[in-house]
Amino acid sequence: MAVFPFQYVNRRGIPVITTTGVNVTTENVVFTFPNHAFANSWYRGLVLIELAQAIPTGTTGTLPVLFETNGQTKPLTAPGGAAVTAAQISGTGVYEVYYDKQTDVLQLVTGV
Repeated sequence: MAVFPFQYVNRRGIPVITTTGVNVTTENVVFTFPNHAFANSWYRGLVLIELAQAIPTGTTGTLPVLFETNGQTKPLTAPGGAAVTAAQISGTGVYEVYYDKQTDVLQLVTGV
């Protein structure tokens, strides 16, 4: 039996999901997505995230960034697991994110 050194992911292409809003609190920055954006799907691979709203001017740069859909939030992380902060989001545009539902990883790969 042959063992392959890699797995194929993104079998149906790379999905693109656009934010519907951004909310800043004293604890975090939360980007929202349409409900059911990730419902009932086992997913592992790249996702293009279109941030349609900018983080408001004057927001504390050390606030962690979270994504929210279906009433659930998930922190956006950097390689190594550190939280992505508001200062690392350079504005609206498309960001490349790796998501693995099984291992609960949501990691920023590249940004604008």
